[in-house]
Amino acid sequence: MSSETVDRVGAVVGSRPSTPLQTSWFEFLLDSSLLEKHLQKSNSDPAPVHLIVQFLEQASKPSVNEQNQVQPPPDNRRNRTLKLLALEVAAHMKWDLDALEKGLTIPVLNMLLNELLCVSKVPPGVKHVDLELSTLPPTTAMAVIIYNRWAIRTIVLSSFPEKQTKPGPHQMNMLSIVQQEKEMTDNILTVLKEQATDSISVLEGAVQLKKDFYVHTLRTLDLLAADAAANGETESSTAGLRISADELHCQVHYDLGGIFFQQGCTDQTAYKKARDHFRQTKELLTKLDSTVHVHLDGKRLAGYWNACRALTEDCDPSDSQNTPYNQINSLIRAQSYQAVIELFVKDNVCRSLPNNFRRSVLREFLYKVQQGESSLDEVCYKLCICNAVRDALEGEVLSVRFQQLLLKPSKRMVDFILEACTLSLEKDRLPETSRRNMATFMKTLCETLEELPLLFVVSSHKLFMELLKEDERKVLVEQLRKRSTTINLSAKPLPSFYDIPASASVNIGQLEQQLILLLEPRRIRQILLELHGMAERPFWRVNSKWEVPPDYVNVILGIKDNLTKDLVYILMAKGLHCISIKDFAHARQLFSACLELVTEFSPKLRQVMLNEMLLLEVRAHEAMAAEGSKERPSPDLVSRVRGYLEMRIHDLPLRQVVGEECVAFLLNWRENDYLTLQVPPSLVMNNPYIKLGQLLASTCKELPGPKECRRTAKELWEIVVQICSVSIQHKRNNDGRVGLIKHRESSMGILYRSKFITFIKKLREPLVLTTLISLFVRLNSIVRDDIVNEVTAEHLTIWPSTLPTIQAVDVEAVAVTVKELVSYALTLNPNNQSWLITQADIYFVTNQYSAALNLYLQAGAVCSDFFTKAVPPDVYSDQVLKRMIKCCSMMNCHTQVAVLCQFLREVDYMTAFKALQEQNSHDAMDSFYDYIWDVTILEYLTHIHHKRGETEKRQIAIKAIGQTELNTSNPEEVLQLAAQKRKKRFLQAMAKLYF
Repeated sequence: MSSETVDRVGAVVGSRPSTPLQTSWFEFLLDSSLLEKHLQKSNSDPAPVHLIVQFLEQASKPSVNEQNQVQPPPDNRRNRTLKLLALEVAAHMKWDLDALEKGLTIPVLNMLLNELLCVSKVPPGVKHVDLELSTLPPTTAMAVIIYNRWAIRTIVLSSFPEKQTKPGPHQMNMLSIVQQEKEMTDNILTVLKEQATDSISVLEGAVQLKKDFYVHTLRTLDLLAADAAANGETESSTAGLRISADELHCQVHYDLGGIFFQQGCTDQTAYKKARDHFRQTKELLTKLDSTVHVHLDGKRLAGYWNACRALTEDCDPSDSQNTPYNQINSLIRAQSYQAVIELFVKDNVCRSLPNNFRRSVLREFLYKVQQGESSLDEVCYKLCICNAVRDALEGEVLSVRFQQLLLKPSKRMVDFILEACTLSLEKDRLPETSRRNMATFMKTLCETLEELPLLFVVSSHKLFMELLKEDERKVLVEQLRKRSTTINLSAKPLPSFYDIPASASVNIGQLEQQLILLLEPRRIRQILLELHGMAERPFWRVNSKWEVPPDYVNVILGIKDNLTKDLVYILMAKGLHCISIKDFAHARQLFSACLELVTEFSPKLRQVMLNEMLLLEVRAHEAMAAEGSKERPSPDLVSRVRGYLEMRIHDLPLRQVVGEECVAFLLNWRENDYLTLQVPPSLVMNNPYIKLGQLLASTCKELPGPKECRRTAKELWEIVVQICSVSIQHKRNNDGRVGLIKHRESSMGILYRSKFITFIKKLREPLVLTTLISLFVRLNSIVRDDIVNEVTAEHLTIWPSTLPTIQAVDVEAVAVTVKELVSYALTLNPNNQSWLITQADIYFVTNQYSAALNLYLQAGAVCSDFFTKAVPPDVYSDQVLKRMIKCCSMMNCHTQVAVLCQFLREVDYMTAFKALQEQNSHDAMDSFYDYIWDVTILEYLTHIHHKRGETEKRQIAIKAIGQTELNTSNPEEVLQLAAQKRKKRFLQAMAKLYF
């Protein structure tokens, strides 16, 4: 290389700014003055919090002795100095917990503050709540306050949701370190939560002290390092950084408010305490001239304050100083829902409420509706519309919920949409963008609505005319014309269409369209009168979806007057449709009008309508019961049901479904006395549903009962066996041998099986369903003849144990019926542990092990408050436990098998040991060792891992076996308590895995 090149390279290198070398932690040990100089730099590297981590990390490093054994960190001068340096850095940061919490993990900050307690001479082994702060030296008292402030702040922060960081490929070797730190953090949090009450008491005592406080500084900590504490200087009343009483009280009140607010979700009275502390925080903030030592988030304080006022009802809606948030919360509590809607509409003009708050209010009302407050449906859709209008004004995407509303629009809904839009635009200087956005919204509304009358309402509205230009309206109308030929464009939506002549066929088409849409009886009659004045044809055929039961068709079509015929047919068809969609209010109107009409000329049709109205009331009451209503039917309704069953009118068309639902109704409302004692014998002989109802009522009434009560159970059994039987015919084959031909849907029973299943699915009384499940489980067990894999259920002993003609029973039909019946029962009550066990057994015998285990766990959870109590032994019998063990074994979850073997009355060591020998285990293995309480199994585990050379797993097993509560010398009740504790924890862990 030439000399010129060397000079040029040297010049380039010399022109680059050199990066200063980072100061290493050990340099601060060598030079005691270096730390203060370093901390005074504006951008010190390493940063203060990183220095704390380095100092404490070095001070807590374990040592290794000559025998190569790991020893705890030695308490020597080097380590003591490093800890003191960490405290000095924290003192430089003026013990700002906000900054310390952001930069340090919980284990590091816990170590730092415990060291502060140590150097501040807080008496070791004494609970902080037992200390009298007023008698302690100032820096000692302050150390106690700082530690307990951190304790409750950490509890609050840990309750916030936090996204877990996923390690990348280059970080996989750090997983064990991260796991260790997480375990340490969890352990510290557990201790802090246990001591939370004590920490709160300490801080409540601190705010009672009226004197100023002092906290350690760099100087006082240096004096400690120089052993100057002997002269008492660091313990004097003025040593350290002075913090005024008001400043400390302000900070402590804020922290106490946070912990009480966090506790409010489980204790409503805590919200009042939180409110009082936040009020004092606000008062002290206004009083303080300087807030150097107060570190709090003003926005969060304001949020806390508003939330507390809302939750404690500490606000008056008429208060002029009230925020919109408080006004809305007050109105919701006062159930002034119309005022809430008006506020939302007004806010569409001023837009002071954030969208997320408006949506949260809607979600609160939707939750109330889900809990059964169906009267709030209208409030929900109006709030949803208000939010949609706000979104439209701001050019946002319309919510999915609003779009779902438009799928089932109503006149009232569309009227409110237009009203909300009009009121939202009442502003003198509305931005042009908002007007254009609203015009787009109106176009979207027209394009979405499909019902002709509603479309006319929008397109003829004043706002539609104002917002959309004439050419836009023309384009939109043309689009709508192409979309549907049934849309009437001559109903004056636009001036340019006024002159289009309306032909007779167009008018008839319009009237027919309205006839299809309308549900108001008087209006239906009026339109039919107009139609019959224009043309003579059967208008009951206008809509192919209008259907009346075949039993009634001939009677209705036999009416001579065509107008009356159409009206009766249409009213009945519309009423039946309303019942099918559970619109019982409109169904009542339609049926009442039809009854009034037919009473004038046909006693037969009058009775038909009375029967249909009875069915309507039965279904309406059953629908209310399905939604959670506990109200019993009125005596009048029960009397009408009985009257229908006993009715005998010659030549009257009767629908089988009415009788079927009447019997189901009586069973569901436990009218067993009528079915067993009062129903006429002739009815029992002639009506298969009454026969079934009587036998079911008798069997349920006599449960559990003595042996002689099984007569009715046997009779019910025989009828069900006949229903599930097949008719067998003998036929000679071509080769001369005799074969069997089975007809599944045979008429051997009083009902076809399909109709029997339909009847069963109208029952919801638990005891009736339990009885039927029990019957079919027993029948299934007999026809399958598999003793090992039997399905269990309640009351199995009341049924016969053999079948004389087992060959005639359709095995497949019985199996399908059992599955259908149990599945249906669980849709009614998913928390019935008996049904859950039966369903689990069904899955088990069909080799669906994961589903079976899920349901076995559900059965245990529902009868033990999610395993917070012991599961009753009649639920987790040895048979159930053995099936759970097999499920785990078949899924290769062998450690779970070993744990479950302990649950048996006699521990199954052979199965447990065999499972633990398996090396291909699909469960978490050693993470389940904490749930093993049987010392023999733990000893075997230790032996297995030692034999395999699995040191880490062996250590975990040794740690588990070394717990004092498992010592075999303990009293029996201690051992039982340890077992119960582990049982609950294990079952909860299993539930989290399989639910």
